[in-house]
This record gives sequence, C-alpha cells and structure tokens, in this order.
Amino acid sequence: MPRSSWAAEDELLATDASWNTLRLSADVAGLDRLLADDWLLTHSDGKVQARAEYLEELSTRSRRNQAIGNEDVRLRRYGDTAVVTGTSVQSAVSNGQPWQGRFRFTRVWVQRDGHWVMVASHSSRIPE
Repeated sequence: MPRSSWAAEDELLATDASWNTLRLSADVAGLDRLLADDWLLTHSDGKVQARAEYLEELSTRSRRNQAIGNEDVRLRRYGDTAVVTGTSVQSAVSNGQPWQGRFRFTRVWVQRDGHWVMVASHSSRIPE
C-alpha cells in the first residue's frame, strides 16, 4: 500500500479516536465539526438520535460520559467513504442513571472538502 494511503488511514483513525475524547470532555464545538449535518446515532437500545439532539444532550450534561475505551478497531476504506468497527467499553450517567457496558460499534465516515466527517454511528450491546 502506498505511503499516502497509510497516512490517510492514520489520519482517519486519529479522527475516529477523537470522537471518544470529545465526548468525554463534552466538547460540543469539537463534535460539531466532526459530525455531518445529517449524522444519525443508533443507540444499543434502538433509540435514534439526530445530531442536534445529541449535541444538546451533551451541552446540558444530561449525559456525562465517564470512560470510553476502544478495542479491536478495524478500518475499511472505500474511496472517500470509510467504515470503522470495534468494541467499545463505556460508562456514563444519562438522566441521573449510571450505566456501563461493552458494545460493538460501526461508524461511517465520509471525506468532504478534505476532512473526514462522521455520517452514522451504531452500537450493539454485547451480552454479559
């Protein structure tokens, strides 16, 4: 694989990792730049959230992520589109209720104007 492809993959993996960092710090401005306008999040319970609702939830701190760690991260690139999959170990408080778990995730990224933006994220809880 040419070096430029490796560099692009490293850049995307770093961008994907920033998703967790930005959520942990509730950096709504950073997430605003990372997420496409039509981004959708499908939670492990089937709830679907649009970008505005998710960012509002973080800004009001009704959701506070406490720990997020990824394992087995894999990247598959298809031109200007990429799919990142892996396992995420998380703990948080949502609407006053603590929770934790292991989840399989799939995130879809597209390259727009030279930058990667996430267009979709989905997670499925891994049974204990």
